[in-house]
Amino acid sequence: MSDSKAYLNTSSSSTPNSVLMQSWLVPAILVLAVAGPLLLSVYSTWRHAQRARRIGCREAPLYPSQDPFGISTLLENLEAARQKLLPQLAERRMAFLSRQHDRYVSTFRICQAGRENLLTADPKNIQAMLATQFKEFGLGDVRRNVANPVVGHGIFTADGESWLRSRSLLRPQFTRDQMSNLDREERHVQNALRAIPILSDGWSSAVDIQAIFFRLTLDSATEFLYGKSCDSQNAALQKEVGQASDDTFLYGFDRCMWYLAERLRFERLYWVIYGREFRKCINIVHSFVDEYVHSALKQAQEQEDEDQGAEKLKSQYIFLKALTSTTKDPVRLRDESLNVLLAGRDTTASLLSWTILLLARHPHIFARLRMDILEQFGTYDQPLNMDFASLKSCQYLQHFLNETLRLYPIVPFNRRSAIKDTTLPRGGGKDGSSPIYIQKGRTVMYSTYILHRRKDIWGEDAEIFNPDRWLGRKVTWEYIPFNGGPRTCIGQQFALMRSSYVLVRLLQKFDKIEDVHSEREIRYGVSLTSCPADPVTVRLHQASMEA
Repeated sequence: MSDSKAYLNTSSSSTPNSVLMQSWLVPAILVLAVAGPLLLSVYSTWRHAQRARRIGCREAPLYPSQDPFGISTLLENLEAARQKLLPQLAERRMAFLSRQHDRYVSTFRICQAGRENLLTADPKNIQAMLATQFKEFGLGDVRRNVANPVVGHGIFTADGESWLRSRSLLRPQFTRDQMSNLDREERHVQNALRAIPILSDGWSSAVDIQAIFFRLTLDSATEFLYGKSCDSQNAALQKEVGQASDDTFLYGFDRCMWYLAERLRFERLYWVIYGREFRKCINIVHSFVDEYVHSALKQAQEQEDEDQGAEKLKSQYIFLKALTSTTKDPVRLRDESLNVLLAGRDTTASLLSWTILLLARHPHIFARLRMDILEQFGTYDQPLNMDFASLKSCQYLQHFLNETLRLYPIVPFNRRSAIKDTTLPRGGGKDGSSPIYIQKGRTVMYSTYILHRRKDIWGEDAEIFNPDRWLGRKVTWEYIPFNGGPRTCIGQQFALMRSSYVLVRLLQKFDKIEDVHSEREIRYGVSLTSCPADPVTVRLHQASMEA
């Protein structure tokens, strides 16, 4: 009994100490929970700074923000995006820092929403990320996660071994023979021309030719990939005259592209953009493609033991059918074909839209290009043979396309993320000649738009549209409209050939062009690719019958 009382007395007497201990233990744990990661971050920053100094790295200039978290720079971006003037904002920031540092600043740091990244327009730094230090930089999680719901795992979202497998799978599909079916392209050009009504005076009504181009390239790309066009151009024509039409896939695909661009703007908060309409549009796109995937797999199985199967594929090339010879995975087939559709359709349509806008604003270039086209390819009604080689050998046409892509690159901004602690060759220090330390996970953005307009590279007339600058000009890393290094766009020649063919047929058909809004400032619709932000509204004059 006495032992029990003693135990109770001991327990009672220890209670105040326990309470006291608990009163400081909980706050202490909370302090450690907050301070621990903070101290670890401070230590990590110090350690990386020490290492950077040891290997001779220096910091790049910092673009000033009105607050420590970069909220003001984020708001600047949002306002520039609203005004459709994002490339000019980046150019102004670089010019501001150049004045501040009394030298040309082509690489700088910028804090945005609490994250400090780099922006560069230095060809040496870009070459390092895309080629000489290729294995030290990847696309990063953001791009992959943003696009995954629509295009899954494919060549434009993959890194490392996964990217290598996709590249080896797709590269054989982009040979000259596969790309040279101009009969298929001609059918879609004819549909596009029907969307340009000609009035009694020979002039067309005012048309948004950019919308026509986006339908043309979608129709052409779906036929190339799946063997059947989605016929969006004809659907639009039927709708104009009040007929019933099915433009479901066009609607679904275009809305998916819009949502992907929005998700990309939200960076690591991309997941907030996943509403009901987005999911509906994903289902529309996937259902459309899955139908052709299942058909291709069925035909591949049926033809497996037929001697003439390969000959049939060769005579009527269909991308998806050809791909079934290397993989039978339906999800892989859908993902890879959608990756190609996403890049191929918008790239060509954007390039064509810029070319027509520039031709409408430079009538002397229109006249000269048309003269060269007629000399080499004949008239619209009596065309001479056109193929991959002849289109590529039309010098002024190729110079014109090069100059369009120089001033108006289809991807004006791109990014890479450091896979490991590494460096970039220059941009740090007072004179900008020191290397820059790049910590693992840090994002480096690069601007093709600024690179292509640098006056120290292209001359004082860098912002003047002049195709003749390409006479005898050899370029390396100062010109990268289709990226560079191992990840150079595998569809580059395909996009250039399709654009060349469409331009030739248009300039054979029309001998004059008029920009309906010639005084309007050129603005940039920057999403996954860049096209004119405003409709490209033009009037075209039909050429008379020429011998």
